Amino acid sequence: MSEIKVKLYGGPAELISQHGECTVKDINDTAKVSYGAGYEHFAHGGEFTTSSDGARVPVFTWCGRTKVAE
Repeated sequence: MSEIKVKLYGGPAELISQHGECTVKDINDTAKVSYGAGYEHFAHGGEFTTSSDGARVPVFTWCGRTKVAE
């Protein structure tokens, strides 16, 4: 199965400036991005945007954060 490139919005500004995109296996998955001492979670809400190369990509917006288990 191929991965889908998605655009991230919301969450920590520094994370977005460093990692504004990521990949998911399924558009219905929640993207989980490691950041600091936790994970930032992003989900697709039905919106799409056009990437710099002209491709149509899903927009995943920030929906929460979890801490790394100690």
